[in-house]
Parts: sequence; structure tokens; C-alpha cells
Amino acid sequence: MAGSLDIRAALEKKTLWLSSWMIHNANNVRAKGRIKVGGHQASSASMNAILNALYFDVLRPEDRVAVKPHASPVFHAIQYLLGNQSLQQLQDFRGLGGAQPYPSRTKDLDDVDFSTGSVGMGVAMTAFASLTQDYLAGHRWLDAPKGRMIALVGDAELDEGNIYEALLEGAKHDLRNCWWVIDYNRQSLDGVVTEGLNARFRDIFVACGWEVIELKYGSLMQAAFQRPGGNALRSWIDHCENALYSALTFKGGAAWRAQLEQEFAGNNEALALVADHDDDALARLMGNLAGHDAALISETMKAIDHDRPVCFICYTVKGHGLPLAGHKDNHAGIMTTAQIEGLRDDLGIAAGHEWDRFAGMDIPREDIQSFLDTIPFNAKGRRRHSAPAIRVDEQARPRIKEVASTQEAFGQILSAIASDAPALAQRIVTTSPDVSVSTNLGPWINKTGLFAKSEQSDVFREQDIPSTQKWRRHLDGRHIELGIAENNLFTFLGALGLSHSLFGERLFPVGTVYDPFICRGLDALNYACYQDARFMLAATPSGVSLSHEGGAHQSISTPLIGMAQDGLATFEPAFADELNVIMRWGFDYMQRDGGAAQAEQNWLRDEKGGSVYLRLSTVPHEQIGREMTDALAQDVIAGGYWLRPPTATSSVVLAYTGVVAPEVIRAAGLLSEDVRDVAVLAVTSADRLNAGWQAAERARQRGDYTALSHIEHLLANVSRDAGLITVADGHPAGLGWLGGVQGHRTKSLGVEHFGQAASVEDTYHLHGLDANAIMHAARALMPGRGARYITQLAG
Repeated sequence: MAGSLDIRAALEKKTLWLSSWMIHNANNVRAKGRIKVGGHQASSASMNAILNALYFDVLRPEDRVAVKPHASPVFHAIQYLLGNQSLQQLQDFRGLGGAQPYPSRTKDLDDVDFSTGSVGMGVAMTAFASLTQDYLAGHRWLDAPKGRMIALVGDAELDEGNIYEALLEGAKHDLRNCWWVIDYNRQSLDGVVTEGLNARFRDIFVACGWEVIELKYGSLMQAAFQRPGGNALRSWIDHCENALYSALTFKGGAAWRAQLEQEFAGNNEALALVADHDDDALARLMGNLAGHDAALISETMKAIDHDRPVCFICYTVKGHGLPLAGHKDNHAGIMTTAQIEGLRDDLGIAAGHEWDRFAGMDIPREDIQSFLDTIPFNAKGRRRHSAPAIRVDEQARPRIKEVASTQEAFGQILSAIASDAPALAQRIVTTSPDVSVSTNLGPWINKTGLFAKSEQSDVFREQDIPSTQKWRRHLDGRHIELGIAENNLFTFLGALGLSHSLFGERLFPVGTVYDPFICRGLDALNYACYQDARFMLAATPSGVSLSHEGGAHQSISTPLIGMAQDGLATFEPAFADELNVIMRWGFDYMQRDGGAAQAEQNWLRDEKGGSVYLRLSTVPHEQIGREMTDALAQDVIAGGYWLRPPTATSSVVLAYTGVVAPEVIRAAGLLSEDVRDVAVLAVTSADRLNAGWQAAERARQRGDYTALSHIEHLLANVSRDAGLITVADGHPAGLGWLGGVQGHRTKSLGVEHFGQAASVEDTYHLHGLDANAIMHAARALMPGRGARYITQLAG
């Protein structure tokens, strides 16, 4: 049988070819649309050896990898050789149903561990996946060996700030079993990166407790350094500017010779060393950076004998092995047909056999297949796990005051779950970016404690200092406190929310954040949802109802974000009993996997499941004393119900969501003095009402004319002549679409401009959300009276 090093060298050439051909085929062979398909041949080539070293030698089944986004073609090629990817997927790369441009957990078929694409996000994800693994191990739920969470990082990705937020958080939590492998090719999309970044990277990582290993010189270089003149060559390489090194790489052996002969003038040993290589050999020597030496990479990685985090800085040449190597414009460059055919011929692949798994590899196929069959990473097959469903039907009985806010109710509901629903409570893990107390997680943490790898006493309690926070730190704790970085919160929720798939153990992550600061972590929130992670986000306080904090803390756009974000069911309840129903449903919804038969009562595809966003408020108001019937609970979950149903003579409908309920109820009462049958529609989820309406309309377009959404059912008995007033503590567009459902004349009240510090009453008056503003809007839309009323106002 051929030696493993020979086979691995042949596989490295094969993945270089397949990744390059995949992109060429997408752009120049198959039929394409009106715009360039794109791809990253140079970026793929840059990491080819690193990926080969990992997947064909270093990785174990329990390890998880976030692949550099632009290196996805190499990943797909490796999975094709391993039998985890189909030929059709490669041929359809960047096309409908084909392999994705950037690795995707949900859209690729070849067992992607972490989606990547928004640069920097996959990198941070590995750190939080490792912390999730530690949490599971601490609770004695992890049976398998701990895996290494590995990120393959482009050096330009290290410009992303979220990476450094994650580094600091990892240092606080004693991060373990995490490797970041930096493709240090010193080129980015627009050119060559700044000189000397390697030293700065090293300093930052070391300061955060990482071991840093620089892989700079390949085996050929190291051998040359041992010869006479080798020290001079090494010194020149170390001091050469990045741009010059890249340019000489692109120009080739003759250019290298001319430059080095000039540099080494008068140094006969160094000149002899250069002269001992022909042009091709000299180009190979100068391109033999350690990041292209798969055997050296494997040897170095396999020598790691500890679980501390490690950063490998791998020196590479962008486009290594391709005609594009080193050119500053190669990021989006694609080889010409002549160049790809030249590469094919150099690799010994016959025309027409470009996709053959073993074409051009002059090693017996049975030897290659035998080698692939014994690779540790692939030994156990597909590595997606599943976890059994957790019971969520245990009744928790929160103690809610007669006058309470939804934020207060949230804390009481969690606290009640901790006491009354142990099967559910033990799998809930809460986290927050240093706002646990102000988002009402305090009662939950008092009962469950903070997670820590070692017991830590409460010094204030030992010193007999009274405090409402009785936060014991221990292995069984169920809250993880984060620093003030919303990107970290959402990335961690994403990692915790994939624990069932990554590690085979289900968790219910619940994160809290100030609602206005969702915007600070939007990339990470979108990233978590794109992964199909499952979590519950309680965003509170929200809106201009957070009146005394001023405009910087008052959210306006977040309801629209909740509606637009795929994978996130958004609710804005007004009353505690609604929130209780929503949270209980949410814990079940977070576990659904699409396996159940699709039922279209509300056209929301709830069988698929997803994450949940709760927009809550600190403003207390009187609760409704009522029985939460099954029918009412179903309406709350579907998105809305009639607080005051319409009649045939209703001329005004007031539709509200969330904290403005008391203002709407007050306005309805005042309007009833001279307007008959004012109807009040409680919208618990504008997101789900709108999603159901859109889905039902698509069904009707497909020919299912019986399809009706929940909001269509609710508005079916409202006269078309009635005026519709919508009220929200957020942008008016969040509910403004309701008028389009049945064609009602609509006036939408909400918040369009930054607020300012004031009382709640003054703030509502400023933005036109108070009862008087609602009454004025309603009277202006009343049939036959609107024009007269407006004339009266003008007079």
C-alpha cells in the first residue's frame, strides 16, 4: 500500500483542483444568470493544506470546525472525497440546491459544524461552543470526550471587533479546548494588509491566556536555512515587506532570482544557495511557507498535549499553487480557461474527467479509498446529534401582583419554573450581558445560582452584609453572566441553542438584554438564527416607555427587526397571563424539528420550530382577572385576540400591542360615551399575524382558495367602513399593514423619532400614544364624521 504521506500529498493536489474547478465550472461552463457567479479560488488555495492536515489527519469525531467562509470550496471537495458530499452538489456550487458559497449548517448536505459567511462570527462561535461544552460537562451531561472547537480564520477577519469581545469573554470563563488557525496570507479583499500584525496578534492572544504557535517556515525552507547562506535567506524573508513578497510570488522564479541576487550582492554563500535552485525550484522554495506544509501542520497540531486555547499563525501565500498566487487583485479573481486547462494538465487529469474522485492521482484507487475509510474524523459517519424532547407541561404558578409589568412577570414566571417544574428548570440556562438584575433574572439566579467550574463563596453573605442577590457560584449553577457585549450574548445563545445537535444534550437558553441594544448585536443575532439555533430572548425594557432613560435607551425599530428576522417568533404581550402562555409554548417551540405533519390552522409552519423573542416593558399596569381558556391561549400564540369583540355596528377598531394597552383601553372607554361598539384588538405578535397572512396569500396563489390566516379570521366580521387605529410603542409600520388585510382605512400611531427623558405620561403625549391622541385618530377615521371632525379641529 502507498504510504500515507504520499496519499495525503496526492489528496492535497486533488482538493486544490476540485475547489478550483468547482468555481470555474460555476462561472464558465454551466449556464448561469445575468451576473457573475463568483467564488474565491485564491482564498481556497491559501487554506488548502491546512484543511487537508485537519480533515485527513488531525481531527477526531468529537471536534468541530468553523471553516473560513472563502475556503468553502476546499471543504466541499474534502467532503466529496470522504463520501459526505454528492457530485451534483459540487456541480451546482453557488446554484439552486447546490453546495453553498459559504458553509451552512442548514443548507449544505455535508455535515457543516458551524455556518460561516459573516466574517468573524464563526470564529467567535467556536469559543462559545467550547464554553457550552464545559457547561454540559459541569452538569455531568457529557458522556463523550470533549472535542476541540476549531476556527479557520482569514487574517483579514481579525479586523472584526466581535472576535476581540469573544477573546475577553473567554479569558473570564477559563476557555478550554479551542483552537484558532489563522491563514496569515497578508492579503485582504482590497490589497495587502498592514505590516507587523503577526506580533500584535501574538500579544493580544497571549494576554488573553492563549498559547500562540507561529508556523512560518516549511520543510524546504527549514532545510535551506541549515545550508551555508541560509541565515541570510531567513533574515531576508523575515524582513521582507508583505507587498514585495506577494509581488515576487506572482512574478515567479526569475523575479525571485533577480531580487535575491541584488539583495545578496557580496554574500557568496547566499548567492550560491540561490544559484543552486533553478527558477521553478526557487519559486517552490520561496513559496514553501509553513501554512502550505500539511505534514508540518499535522505534526505541530498533534503535538499539543493540553486543553488550553491555542492560536496557530500559519504563514501562507494567497492563491498558492495557482497562477493567481500573490497578486493583490486575486481575492475575487478567477482563472481563465487557458489557466484552468494548464492546471488540469499539470495535475495529469484528462479532459472530460475533471470531476472524477481519483483522476490524476497515480496511486492505486484501493489504497486511496482504504486511507479515506480509516480517517479518524470520518470514522463514525455523520456527526449530527439529536436529543429527546423535554417535558414542558409541568404547571408553574407564578405569583403575579394585581399591578405588574411584563418584565416583572417574566422574572416571576422563571422563578416559578425553578420551583414548580424541575424537569424543565434543570435544562434552562440563562445568560445576560451584565444586566441580569435590571432585566429581572434575579429571582431565578437566587434559586439556581451561577455556573462556575469551581465553588466560589458569596463574600457579602459570609460577611453578613444584606443583599437581595444571593448568587452562589457552583458547577450546578444555571446562569452564566457575560460582560457588556451584545455580540457575545447572541453568539453564546447560538452556541447554547445548538447543544442538542453539537453535543446530543438539550438546553433551553434564555438570554436577556435591553431592547434598544439588540441593534448592537444584530449580526450575531442573525447568525444565531441562520444556524437554526434555539433560544428565548427577553428584551426589556423596551420602547419610549423606558421614559426617564432618554432617547439612547428607547427602542423604535426592534419590532420591525423581530418581524423581519427569519427563525425568530416575536411576541409583545401586554399582560402577565399572556406572557405565561407564550413562554410555556416557547419552550416547546424551541424543541420542534419539522418532523411532525404540517398543519395549516394558522399558516405558520410551527412544526419546524425556532427561537422566540419577547419584547417586554418595565411599566406596571393593572392585570386582567380572567380565566386563560384553551381557546384564548391559542389566540395569544397565533398572534392576537379580541379584548372587546366587534359588532355589526362597530365603526372603530383600536388595535394595540404591548405596553400601550392601558392607553388604548382608556381611549376605548372614553370613545364609548359617544361612539357605539368600539372594538379592541389585542395583538400579542404582529410578527406571527403578518407571517400567517403572507403564507395564506401564497397558498391562495397556489390554488388553495380556502386558506385563511388568523388575522383574516379576526377581521372578517369588521365592517369595511370601520376605521382601524393601530397603536404601538415602536415604529408605526409594525402594525400599519393591518389595514391591508381587509381594506380598512387605517391610522397608525407609533414612534418615528428619537425620544427624550421624561415621565411616561409626557413621553406618550410627545409621541402621540396617549389616550387623547388615540381618540383623536379614531374620530378622524369614523365613517361620515371624519371630515367634519378634522374641520372642527382646524377651526
